[in-house]
Amino acid sequence: MSKKRVYVVPHSHWDREWYFTIEDSNILLAENLDHLLELLEQHEEYHGYVFDAQMSIVDEYLKVRPDNKERLKRLIEQKRIFVGPWYTQADSLLVHKESLVRNLLYGVKGTETMGHSMNVGYLPDIFGQNTYLPALFHDFDIDYAILQRGIYSDQLDGNTNFLWESPDGKSVKANLIPLGYGPGKFLNAEKEFHQERLQPMLEKLAKMNKDTDNLLLPAGGDQVLVREHFPKTIQQLNAQDEQYDYVLSDYETFMEDTWEEGDFDHTITGELIGTENSRIHNTIRSQRYDIKQWNSFVEHKMINQLEPLAVIGKQLGLRYPQEWLDIMWKNLFDVHAHDSIGGCNSDDTNKDIMHRLEKINRQADGLLNLIKKQLTHAIASKLKEDDIVVLFNTNLKPYHGAVETTVFTKEKDFTLQTMEGQELPVTVTEQEYLSGGKKIVVTAEGDKEVEIPGYYRSQLLVDQAEIPGLGYTTLQVKKGTEIARMQLDNGTTIENDNYQVTCNSQGELILKGKRSALTLENFLQFENVADAGDSYDFSPLPKDEPILLDEAELIHIEKSSLVQQMIVMHQAAVPADLQERKDTQEKRPLTVYSTIELRKGEDLIRIHHEMDNQARDHRLRALIQTPVKDAETSFGDQGYSIIERPVTNPRMETWREQGYKEAPVPIYTVEQFAGVESAEGHLTAFTKGIKEYEVIAESGQLALTLFRSVGLLGRDDLLWRPGRASGINNKVVTTPDAQMTGRMTFDYALYMENENVEEAALFRLADHYNDRYVSYQKQNLNTFEERLDRFEIPYPISELPDSHELAAIDNPNVFISAVKKAHDDDAIIVRLFNPSDKEETVTLASDYLLDQQLTNLAEEKDEKITASTVAIAPKSFQTVKLS
Repeated sequence: MSKKRVYVVPHSHWDREWYFTIEDSNILLAENLDHLLELLEQHEEYHGYVFDAQMSIVDEYLKVRPDNKERLKRLIEQKRIFVGPWYTQADSLLVHKESLVRNLLYGVKGTETMGHSMNVGYLPDIFGQNTYLPALFHDFDIDYAILQRGIYSDQLDGNTNFLWESPDGKSVKANLIPLGYGPGKFLNAEKEFHQERLQPMLEKLAKMNKDTDNLLLPAGGDQVLVREHFPKTIQQLNAQDEQYDYVLSDYETFMEDTWEEGDFDHTITGELIGTENSRIHNTIRSQRYDIKQWNSFVEHKMINQLEPLAVIGKQLGLRYPQEWLDIMWKNLFDVHAHDSIGGCNSDDTNKDIMHRLEKINRQADGLLNLIKKQLTHAIASKLKEDDIVVLFNTNLKPYHGAVETTVFTKEKDFTLQTMEGQELPVTVTEQEYLSGGKKIVVTAEGDKEVEIPGYYRSQLLVDQAEIPGLGYTTLQVKKGTEIARMQLDNGTTIENDNYQVTCNSQGELILKGKRSALTLENFLQFENVADAGDSYDFSPLPKDEPILLDEAELIHIEKSSLVQQMIVMHQAAVPADLQERKDTQEKRPLTVYSTIELRKGEDLIRIHHEMDNQARDHRLRALIQTPVKDAETSFGDQGYSIIERPVTNPRMETWREQGYKEAPVPIYTVEQFAGVESAEGHLTAFTKGIKEYEVIAESGQLALTLFRSVGLLGRDDLLWRPGRASGINNKVVTTPDAQMTGRMTFDYALYMENENVEEAALFRLADHYNDRYVSYQKQNLNTFEERLDRFEIPYPISELPDSHELAAIDNPNVFISAVKKAHDDDAIIVRLFNPSDKEETVTLASDYLLDQQLTNLAEEKDEKITASTVAIAPKSFQTVKLS
């Protein structure tokens, strides 16, 4: 009988931060890499070492050891140290699809400059696999993937090797590491280890690989030091083991050898969140809500506003802020590391993450301010007019509709007009009078303080704005008669063209769809339950009964011709902590204030919640009634299309008996939206920062988890997760900040219709809800609203016209996931995607960007577009390079 070959792969799984801080990680990294370089240089027989597929470790190491760059580069070129294709090991379910693309782009480009990017999409530890990861790897010319979590045994065909396919049909050759990334961490040739631990592991791997004699044994762990004895241990094992042939190897070599020798045609598709053999931590999506909310906010600002605006500025003569964006993206990739964005971290680490996000946000604000100011100055110079507001469209689709902006005026009343003199409908949603302060005037008698007249700050909703694709338009601020403002209304109902919301005398909120003829009774409630879990997983408390906040108290209603708002309050008394839950005491008030907003002509019901949480060890969910009864599936967007998920998971019936690592609860991640449909109609929720939902089959409610409140990093024997604590399990790490006490806000919007779900319609609404525009007023009344306004800056452009369109697309069913400068040259990158199940074609029209080429995600394989249109396959994406 021929021996089976065991590929032993030495590696270190390098968490950027966790229960330790990033500073701890980087100090340890320098010591470990110093030692690794010396070891590999002195021992040629040590085949190689995988450093967790991350470019970030190279950047961090060279910050403190710049003199070792050539030594490190030489070993990477020789394929003895493996880094890339990732920049950091990002959670693939909690971040924007474009963030995953950029993570790979910076990872691949960076490691290639060091000599080699590992040809394996390595996913050793992230909590579930995004359904589009195979397509991303494929488009970066990465041939292989290796992953640990998310696959059930019955999804395999007797092999751990399989084809992993995305919804668009793109695939990579993949391998599952069913024993995780650490089975060989303590590898040695001692008889006891060999017989009692190693042999059973290899027997299990052999049984799971019926069509190959090649077995993969990852030999590493978290932040481990290279095992110097491995070459000698391999020799000893080969001398004493008649069944297996051991070889010190790497992931690339294993995959190349195995797929060259074997024929594996079994295909696995879909989102991979199986809990049988490894923990997925499905409810980590609501842990430390502060991180999720801020990350969503910052991603939107960078991807949907700053980068496209910078492209407009670049084409008109401004410098593209690539160096700043490089810094911002790399800091954001640290936030996206799976433990970081997951929130399963220490309080010190969480403070660092929040500070990082706030810093990126300030940088984004500053760059937006600079570009808007420079462009607006040039427009004003051309017009010889200073009192203007410029609306910038950061989408490639021309925009027509309502925009929100802030205007400063000396007068309380004013109008906004197009350059042709058309007055636009405007509502002041908030207005305040501000003191002008004082200024110092130098006179012959010395310095004197002079009072500056005050002025008004007005937040506006402007209707009927028309902005060209990837361009701008200019409005004039003119004196006018009394401007429309929100007025208090004594009624109990708000409405627009599509919806009506009523708060009745019983405290029930009733939603009626005018177009759909659907009515939802008590459509918004809140559910509060105990959380006996930890930073990784929600855990129910036995015998705990949900506390429902099901009666709304109407606070007031405000209306104008453009917008109507209803403010309501839900309140209940809840236990202060877990012990009081057990003692069935109710002491702390839990109050949620909700603003429900309907805008003229809009298909959305906008909802904003505010609360001051003072309780601990609990979970709060918004329960949204849907028109669907007995739903079998829900849907949500992931990547470039919509996926379906079961409402009731049949595996829940026997998961304990079958020894699953975690209960396969049907709780899922929201990327932009999630919903449920039936023959009666559908309801979809579009969220900003809220990342977790469940459909409650019995009631037909869509439950959005607003937040979880827990105070421990790890806890043993949870109801849905038996056994040891996750993460660090030999020390209790308390995390009082994770109790989420204090003020919080939540934003989402609802869409209800009596027709079947149309993919493109939902993505259009997601674009609309996420405000793919920015605005700027040229004014001298307030120089603190945008922080750089009060400083002198250069103005590279002397004059610009009052409107401009850089480029536009003509197909409403095609969407934009990125508009940015190319990574390596001055071309413009536009990433288009088609969420539908049929091919879509699109024309990208521009008077300025005439040279158009198709390229891949690495922005390298350029193919000139010969036809006038670009074809995008169903549920797929296409990257276009313009110059």
